[in-house]
Amino acid sequence: MAKRRPAAWDRLNRKIVRCDRCPRLLSHCQAIAENKRAAYRDQTYWGRPVPNFGDERARLLIVGLAPAAHGANRTGRMFTGDRSGDWLFRALHKAGFASQKEATSADDGLVLTDCAITAACHCAPPDNKPTTEELQNCSEWLTATFAALPVQVIVALGGIGWNTVWKYFKSCAADLLLPTRKPKFGHGERVQLTADIVLIGSYHPSQQNTFTGRLTEPMLDAVFRQAKRQLQ
Repeated sequence: MAKRRPAAWDRLNRKIVRCDRCPRLLSHCQAIAENKRAAYRDQTYWGRPVPNFGDERARLLIVGLAPAAHGANRTGRMFTGDRSGDWLFRALHKAGFASQKEATSADDGLVLTDCAITAACHCAPPDNKPTTEELQNCSEWLTATFAALPVQVIVALGGIGWNTVWKYFKSCAADLLLPTRKPKFGHGERVQLTADIVLIGSYHPSQQNTFTGRLTEPMLDAVFRQAKRQLQ
């Protein structure tokens, strides 16, 4: 396989940031940036599409839903500055994919190794619910992300991430090993998508899941241990 060039990864991320296909989402991101949460009133919000984050040669790709309004939409980096990110990066650090367990800002020194993070939707949506059309508009960036990375393991955080990955692979002309019917999303579910690529499901580390105990820290840790074993 040809060596991936960081320049291609950087070009893709610049294109994502410049995307203007969803006026509703752009307006929402900018409105949040202007009407800041009181705790962050002295900060300058990112307020636009959030690029991918991580190792430009990653074999593990994490697919989330969308940037959080006062998390990534504020900091400009996926899963950074919110409690979902606290859970995710803590688990990634334990598994050896992240240099540290905290993610507070885009310049906090965090580095991912053999791991990258993307999203089904790159803009923070109202009520955390992008429309079908908005997800379709963003699908080009997922396609380009797969083209840029030597992906072997995908961790889908939540049902929308799972469905987005499934839709992408169903549309591919690659030599797939897909089941006839889409597998039901579930935590720890594993699907062999191609001879070289595995999809693993995980409940999203949202407060709705972590506060209720639907997702526990050991459950999330187990997903990334499974991903690590698969890569080894």
